Amino acid sequence: MKKIIAYRKLLGASKTTTLKELKTIYRDFMKEFHPDKFADNDELKLEAEEKSKGIIEAYHFLVSIAPETQESFLAEYTATISTSNISDFEYDKLILKIIFLDGSVYEYFDVPRNTYIKLVNADSQGRFARRHIYNSFLYRNIIRATTVVV
Repeated sequence: MKKIIAYRKLLGASKTTTLKELKTIYRDFMKEFHPDKFADNDELKLEAEEKSKGIIEAYHFLVSIAPETQESFLAEYTATISTSNISDFEYDKLILKIIFLDGSVYEYFDVPRNTYIKLVNADSQGRFARRHIYNSFLYRNIIRATTVVV
């Protein structure tokens, strides 16, 4: 959640900012901080490069968790969590990354440590995840499935 808050703060966006508004904010920032704008001054150019990298990262991250994005990929997400088994998972700083056998990888945010521990110890990790994780936490797809593993 800290990452989400930091990115929203960087771009001046809120929870209710739409994708269209986010794109406008992003374009305005990139016009202001594009490194080519500072071709005369190497120091300012390096600062602009760093700033623009942060803006790009924030923009892409916020787009990936936007309600419009999640809605557009809902069918794909539903198919993955319904038909594909969990291949592996990782947990770090309240972020649970689940890797599915179909090649998809999703990050779930603000997952409490005790929920992760229950997932690890569950008789059926897939069933536990369907009941307690998939539709309970904010998520984003970080790798789209390219081939289906049977």
